Amino acid sequence: MITKDQKDNLFSLVKSLTKSEKRQFKLYVGRLGVNSDSKFLNLFNVLDKAKTYNEAAILKSGIVKKQQLANVKAHLYKQILISLKLNPSHQDVRLQIREQLDFASILYHKGLYKQSLKILDKAKELAIINEEKNAAFEIVELEKVIESQYITRSISTRADELAIQAKELSALNVIASKLSNLSLQLYSTILKTGYVKNEEEAEMITNYFNQRLPKLNIEKLGFREKLWLYKAQLWQSFLLQDFLNCYKYALKWVDLFYQNPSMISVNPVFFLKGNNYLLEALFFINNKPKFEEKFLEFQTTVSGSDFPKDENVATLVFLYKNFHSINKHFIDGSFEEGLSLIPIIEKDLIPFRDKIDPHHKMIFYYKFASLEFGAGNNKACIKYLDKIISNKSLSMREDLLCFSRVLNLVAHYEAGLDYHLETLLRSTYKFLIKMNDLHEVQKEMIKFIRGLQDIYPHDLKNAFRDLYKTLKTFEEHPYERRAFLYLDIISWLESKIENKPVGEIIRTKYLTKNT
Repeated sequence: MITKDQKDNLFSLVKSLTKSEKRQFKLYVGRLGVNSDSKFLNLFNVLDKAKTYNEAAILKSGIVKKQQLANVKAHLYKQILISLKLNPSHQDVRLQIREQLDFASILYHKGLYKQSLKILDKAKELAIINEEKNAAFEIVELEKVIESQYITRSISTRADELAIQAKELSALNVIASKLSNLSLQLYSTILKTGYVKNEEEAEMITNYFNQRLPKLNIEKLGFREKLWLYKAQLWQSFLLQDFLNCYKYALKWVDLFYQNPSMISVNPVFFLKGNNYLLEALFFINNKPKFEEKFLEFQTTVSGSDFPKDENVATLVFLYKNFHSINKHFIDGSFEEGLSLIPIIEKDLIPFRDKIDPHHKMIFYYKFASLEFGAGNNKACIKYLDKIISNKSLSMREDLLCFSRVLNLVAHYEAGLDYHLETLLRSTYKFLIKMNDLHEVQKEMIKFIRGLQDIYPHDLKNAFRDLYKTLKTFEEHPYERRAFLYLDIISWLESKIENKPVGEIIRTKYLTKNT
């Protein structure tokens, strides 16, 4: 019986190992001088060959008794991590600093103060250059302890120097901590509820931001503090749907890395995320020339030989490249052209299935559904939306769940699947009420679709015109307009009124605006 299909931590770790990492693990175990039939090595071999985690099969193999299994698994887990730590591909700057700090501590405890201080001085320089100020502060604190025991003629000036350094690092660490807390709270809000829905929520976010933003002198901030500041400003702008400011702060975020190129390899994840939000902001403000320029710049950097290539980074590069490859087609309505991306991305998703969380998978499905809808393939659109709507465990991004249901209604209407509409209307209405997310745009859409069955075919165009006039008033509304970010209802209505494909409508609007 499969007990924890691929959810066992040890099994997931073993399955994440590359061929070279497995080879290194076996060499490392060999160096330990353990017996070739040791329990933890045998367990490793079993897990390596298994397709799923099956505890009953492990026990049946006889390599370990039931009462020993937990301990053997824990030991194997630890040994794999030690082996990975020794792998040159995992030797980043943080590990190097930590290793030097460990060496210095060993020398200090052996009474070799001078040697310890020499190592600490080099480690501190490395930490400060790479903006690892928490580690730098820890090093200074150990230096103070050692200096108090290793008496030299320069102790008075050295004590002052260390005290000042500790004070400056501590002050910057406090600022970074406050900014990172603020940034994380705002990010959590946008993941849970999406954009602000009314004036009251906007005021609440603005007050929250202003009350928690520490007093700053931008000139005195280092790379790390500026990074957290731009992040917090970006999240506030996203929550308020202020996309021009989103672009401004995301650009500051990305430019900060290009001004400090050594930081790209130290913090590749933050570099990738900054680019993702920069491209997202350009998508929202419909600036395709700038979007294409920044997208090309991003792709050139991440495909460079000196850009980090670990699994986490590879997953993010995959996500952001593909999200924005699709978004490019939404800007100018080239939906049919974008359809060719779907099978390629679906195929490429397979190796990443254990690394991409359900939330990001659902975003792919929504983008696929929107591409299919824009190209007029309503049944294919419904197929992808069903993957989102039927996912009962998805608790994030309420806005994504809401608009999936609204688009589902429109796609069912367009596909002529009228026999489903009444049931769908009831379940959609119930869902939106429950989520407290029923805005004027959704209310008007539901009212319109509910009334369609009573409209004679020759009156249909007038009904579309009436809905168009009503919804057009919300297009620039600070809180209602968020509906159009997920689903361009206005262009869909224009396509119904003018008897043209929705892609052609969006394309014409784009060309008119950018001529």
